Amino acid sequence: MDIREYIKDRFLIFDGAFGTYYSSKYHEDVSLSETANISFPDRVEKIHKEYLDAGAVAIRTNTFGATQLILNGDKKAPDIIRAGYNAAENAILESGKEAFILADIGPVRGTSADGAGDAYIKTADIFLKSGAKNFIFETMSGTDGLMDCARYIRSRRPDAFLMVSFGVMPDGYTRDGQFYRSLLNEIYDSGLFDIAGLNCVSNSNHMSKLLLKSGIEDLFYSSAMPNAGYPVVRGFRSIFEGNIESFKADMKTLAEAGVRILGGCCGTDPEYIKNLTEVLSGIRITPKEYIIPSMREKKNIYVQVKPVSHDSSNRIRNKLQNGEKIIAVELDSPKNTDISRFMSGASILKDAGADAITIADCPIARPRMDSTLLACLVKKELDLDVIPHMTCRDRNINATKALLLGAQAMDIKNILAVTGDPIPSAERDEVKKVYQFNSKKLIAYIRSLNNEIFPEPTMIFAALNVNAANFDIELKRAQEKVKCGAEGFLTQPAMSENALSNLFMARKTLPPDVRILGGIIPVVSEKNGRFMEDEISGIHIPEDMISSYHGKNREEGEQLGIDYSLSIAGKMLSFTDGIYLMTPFGRVGMMEKIVRKIRKLL
Repeated sequence: MDIREYIKDRFLIFDGAFGTYYSSKYHEDVSLSETANISFPDRVEKIHKEYLDAGAVAIRTNTFGATQLILNGDKKAPDIIRAGYNAAENAILESGKEAFILADIGPVRGTSADGAGDAYIKTADIFLKSGAKNFIFETMSGTDGLMDCARYIRSRRPDAFLMVSFGVMPDGYTRDGQFYRSLLNEIYDSGLFDIAGLNCVSNSNHMSKLLLKSGIEDLFYSSAMPNAGYPVVRGFRSIFEGNIESFKADMKTLAEAGVRILGGCCGTDPEYIKNLTEVLSGIRITPKEYIIPSMREKKNIYVQVKPVSHDSSNRIRNKLQNGEKIIAVELDSPKNTDISRFMSGASILKDAGADAITIADCPIARPRMDSTLLACLVKKELDLDVIPHMTCRDRNINATKALLLGAQAMDIKNILAVTGDPIPSAERDEVKKVYQFNSKKLIAYIRSLNNEIFPEPTMIFAALNVNAANFDIELKRAQEKVKCGAEGFLTQPAMSENALSNLFMARKTLPPDVRILGGIIPVVSEKNGRFMEDEISGIHIPEDMISSYHGKNREEGEQLGIDYSLSIAGKMLSFTDGIYLMTPFGRVGMMEKIVRKIRKLL
């Protein structure tokens, strides 16, 4: 029997959550439920049979976490996968019912797209050798590696049934900051998967609303497997206190809207599936012909995504789009609560002709006043545009979204998205990094917020290291950032001829509508230049420049720094969209002179 034939005139009812149900029944076993495939196969078969007796006609193998074990090099992982598939087969045989087994492949974390693809393929290969035909990739937060694995499975078994399900929060975003509508479209576009849907993370009410608002005209090619409410802590355990009646009502709504594949995730035990089976039995189904992915029409299946308009009040965006060259100056935020010097400096730079200031987000992982909050104050008090840096180091997706929403409301419409400096090794036990995003994912997340939520789009800048040892690789990364949504780049200081050459190469390589602000950091003394050269990653100061400061006093060193900055600015202005100046040691007076002189060059 084939699932594609089955769903033409029937609902495909999945089981519920294996892991949470297992832990509720056998709470003395604190190991991963997947290891029970080897240690307690009778328990695994019993749970599968309970779901089948409740009405499920599709059961997922107890292997959700096995792919992560494969990635981690666990030698028992292949045995866990094989035993998991055998347990599902035995349960169906014992039940005497006709049912489908879906090889369950869960997400992997902490690896590249290639690494994820390799782990998925290794897992799929074990399933294929065990006889698997049907596969579900569930609780995914992105598509890294999925297409490669799907192609591999289809090359080995062309008739394989493949479905992917994304775990999204009630706002529609995954933990990686990707919006569900974009992910569904990406899956449909691939032509590799039979079904794309949602599972886990959200309850039935929120999941039903997401699918009904997805923009998919034909929900026949989607699936829904929500949680039984949201987790609460009881003692040392998290449990789900959902309401079965609400679950039934929401699933009935989805079924009547056209969803044919329904089941449960965390907290949904056999009682949930029994109730789901009962409520679906009362719904009349109109037979529908299954259409293979490559033959589906976009107008009927694909999510309709609203176009993003770049018409806005963002002065930085408007200047750059109009061909004006701009000057942005970086100022360090205070280490305490005294903002008087910072605000005075920002005001001086505005009067000198700076179009914007930029504020680093706790550089070198040392706490300073929050860059975005300070940007809001500068914009409000001085009416000066600000490009706050936003790192991935210190915030999870919730904190990041909260900050971006606040910034947008306070008219901060430009962001520099960066990964962030690492925490010094001596502090790592006390200060914990987050890194739920990397810079590319953060850029894609902000672009998605532009598409879905923000009334005016935030202009997304990224960093470009023109001093990279292998600039070809750095340039490829920049191109990837553009694909994710980067609209402009602020570069590391281009203080050498090689850096200027790399900057010129970037201008020739990147799309013409991607804006580049060339970086300059004035050197003020021989000691200062040598320290930057030896100690600061991403900065290169040529030896002849450093040596030229030998014997210079403060005034002479500062003037030499001004002269060098103006010379470099003159060279790069012909092929950049402006200048990005970094203020050394809070010397605003020096930067005022540089800004005024560069302004005359524009």
